Amino acid sequence: QEKLVESGGGLVQPGGSLRLSCAASGFILDDYSVGWFRQVPGKEREFVGGISWSGDRTKTADSVKGRFTISRDNAENTVYLQMNSLKPEDTAIYYCAADRSYIATTPVEYDYWGQGTQVTVSS
Repeated sequence: QEKLVESGGGLVQPGGSLRLSCAASGFILDDYSVGWFRQVPGKEREFVGGISWSGDRTKTADSVKGRFTISRDNAENTVYLQMNSLKPEDTAIYYCAADRSYIATTPVEYDYWGQGTQVTVSS
């Protein structure tokens, strides 16, 4: 069974940092681009950023550009989302997703999804 599992979420103060991990099992993640999305109640799932299969190219949303960085370690079958200078508006459930296409920005394009991890930014 192909699965993705997010981890690393939690409660952090504004200005703090978190690193989220997305670990794959049951398939080889380096065959896939990986996207990060976030969602809050009452709103659509929002594209945060993504990374190509080799890690040579990334995309980030304007709302997180300069603060969030995506990387991957294909030997570990894992993709990371480093979040710095966190703001209260970053509070959401964060999901990772994998697809054979090139860093799609819409959720419908992705084949596999993790269960999500909660990030709460509050003082």
